Amino acid sequence: MAARARMRALIAKGMLGGRPKISKGLPAGAVLKCIDNTGAKELRVVQVMDYKGRLRRVPSAAVGDRITASVKRGTPEMRRKLFQAVIVRQKQPYRRAEGVWMQFESNAAVIVTPDGEMKGTEIRGAVAKEAAERWPRIASAASIIV
Repeated sequence: MAARARMRALIAKGMLGGRPKISKGLPAGAVLKCIDNTGAKELRVVQVMDYKGRLRRVPSAAVGDRITASVKRGTPEMRRKLFQAVIVRQKQPYRRAEGVWMQFESNAAVIVTPDGEMKGTEIRGAVAKEAAERWPRIASAASIIV
């Protein structure tokens, strides 16, 4: 029994495959900045993709998670439509596997297609290493990976 608990702890820390646990700082309803050149300026989190939660708990997302977002500000063609996006920065501090705590100045996301391809062609600003490792298309378009 103790071995199973130890194994779960190692997997949660990201030491035995799986994804490292990142503090989820963006609940449903959070407003994000869109940092690509698709025409959207501001996004609101509607749903977190692949989220398995508890009854009556608000779904939350972290860096590298794919979300469904509605465009709140942007070009008239983009506004009031739902798109999938990947979170690339979050204000909530989170701990990396090497022990460093990371925190950004703003919450930001990049709009992607359902296949994981970027809708835009460039990204303005920094992208978290966790998002870049998980989404290679975002990593190739990013100018700065922190």
